[in-house]
Amino acid sequence: MSQPERIVAEAMLASDVAPATVREGQGVALVHNRLRMAILRGELEPGSSVSQIRLAQDYAVGRTPLREALRMLQREGLVISAPNHRVRIAGLTADDFAEILIARLALEAVAVRITVPTLGSADIATLEGGMAQMEHFQRSEDAVGLSGPHRSFHHTLVAAAGKRVTASIGELTDYAERYRRRFGASANWDDRRAEHRAILDAAASGDAELAARRLVEHYVRTAPIVFDALDRDYDLTRLRIAVGAVAPGAETDLAHR
Repeated sequence: MSQPERIVAEAMLASDVAPATVREGQGVALVHNRLRMAILRGELEPGSSVSQIRLAQDYAVGRTPLREALRMLQREGLVISAPNHRVRIAGLTADDFAEILIARLALEAVAVRITVPTLGSADIATLEGGMAQMEHFQRSEDAVGLSGPHRSFHHTLVAAAGKRVTASIGELTDYAERYRRRFGASANWDDRRAEHRAILDAAASGDAELAARRLVEHYVRTAPIVFDALDRDYDLTRLRIAVGAVAPGAETDLAHR
């Protein structure tokens, strides 16, 4: 996905506004973005099976761009090919969530360490603004509105790592969004607010190591909510190893599982 396409896609995901109906000839990229957003928002139910004919009808897309778009989504792991011209929307599983989280921890812990020393007053102001916006949308119980400033907050903390790294982090954030939307409502906002504040304060002080650790701790403390919903007995050994590698000692927060 090109950078302009990613900007459009992320805006669509954050706003929860569906794009205009896609017609034949508008291109594979638009069909791909339309279906991708439907999957990430949960409009297409995880684990469900749907025919390509039904998708073409429901989303008013041509059969040829639809097939190409589905191939792209299959490479992303968001759909799985099924017999009789059907596809299955990838389910939400503990294994998938663990792999997403491990990859995010590895990339973001490094990206934060790179970015924090480069942050200026305007960047810190942007982070403070993001905190205020998140607070506003949370008080309004607007989960859709919350997505935009939340994504912007985390992007500001990794932006200096480079386009390839931030693009990979963006994709992982997209995949994690499916889990956040399904299970994130049970998270305690007071705890999440405090965790974001701790990350911001460490970044504002220029302490890259502390900011990275606080970021990892934030993900580690949120993760059990998802694992408890998916599989209470899931083995977190891989996750503990990853956490120990990027923020030694933070893995103790997983000790209760």
